[in-house]
This record gives sequence, structure tokens and C-alpha cells, in this order.
Amino acid sequence: MSDEKPVRESIGEDARIDALGERLAAAREREEQRNRPQAKGDASYKLGNRVLAELLGGLLGGAVIGWAIDYFAGTSPWGLLVMLFAGIVVAFRNIYRISSRPPE
Repeated sequence: MSDEKPVRESIGEDARIDALGERLAAAREREEQRNRPQAKGDASYKLGNRVLAELLGGLLGGAVIGWAIDYFAGTSPWGLLVMLFAGIVVAFRNIYRISSRPPE
């Protein structure tokens, strides 16, 4: 027996390899389109989230500050009530400013 290794013949153009290459390129294109950020479709969603954040932030911020005033000053419900009302006013003012701004 000889120690010669068999020489492989190079494979010519194969239709299956070409089809596989085309399918891989199409799959990569679909993946890039799926992962591409969408700028226009998300504008309403972002605006809604911002309005919700303003509303919750005003309510929770006023409640926490009012509770802290009540805790340290000893003015049982009045600090909480006044600051909660102030938080609601600030939240609605910010929501009005957001809604009156012209669309981009």
C-alpha cells in the first residue's frame, strides 16, 4: 500500500449550492429588516408612554413628598393632600404642554 492521499476533484458550479446561497442572502435580508428600528410607527407609542409617565410621576412624586412632609412636620393628612393636589396640577400642565405641541 502506498501512502498517497486521494486527490479530490473540485466541485463545479452546483445548482443546489447556488440556491442555498440565494436562500441565505434572502434570510439575511429579512433578518436585517426585522431588526431595523422603526422610526415612524413608534411615534404615537412613545407619546403615549410619555403622557403616562408624566401622569404617574406627578401623582407618585406629590404623594411621596407630601408623605415626607407629614412624617417630619407632623401635619397628618394635610401635607399629603396638598402635595398630591400639586402633583396632579403639575402632571396635567405637562400633559397639556405635550398635547399642544405641533407634531414633528
